[in-house]
Amino acid sequence: MEKATFGAGCFWCTEAVFTRVNGVAKAVSGYSGGLEKNPTYDMISTGSTNYAEVTQITYDPEIVSFQTLLKIFWETHDPTTLNRQGADVGPQYRSVIYYHNDGQKRIAEGIKQDLEKAKIWDDPIVTEITAFANFYKAEDYHQDFYENNPDYGYCRAVITPKIKKFENVFGDLSK
Repeated sequence: MEKATFGAGCFWCTEAVFTRVNGVAKAVSGYSGGLEKNPTYDMISTGSTNYAEVTQITYDPEIVSFQTLLKIFWETHDPTTLNRQGADVGPQYRSVIYYHNDGQKRIAEGIKQDLEKAKIWDDPIVTEITAFANFYKAEDYHQDFYENNPDYGYCRAVITPKIKKFENVFGDLSK
């Protein structure tokens, strides 16, 4: 098993998408990138801690590759909005790939470069590609939020459309 750590806005959204990917053993909402030990949602929501909301994915590379996980990452959020995804605003919602080894770094940088050349988006890609340093699991009420609260307004308005997009584009990768 290997790990991938992605920030793509609200971790509820990212976790909900990646839990549906065949080969993903678990997707955990949490925080990466800051210096304080044991951050809390209240701390990071100020936008002043350098932490990003992330999802840490444990996956079987024999079933799903890091490259495929990155394709899902790029397709299910907007990598051109700086410190923002939809109505979620602040540096804690930035687009970021925390690579766990040199291979992940090369793959992430290569795909980002290819996407920039392809000019898929009108605006430039602002996704950070940064060495993984830490991960702190978010509070229990953030885990499996979509699965536990599918009728919550944010879930219906934001997460359900992301899941439908994932299913439409990557249905063959779904569990």
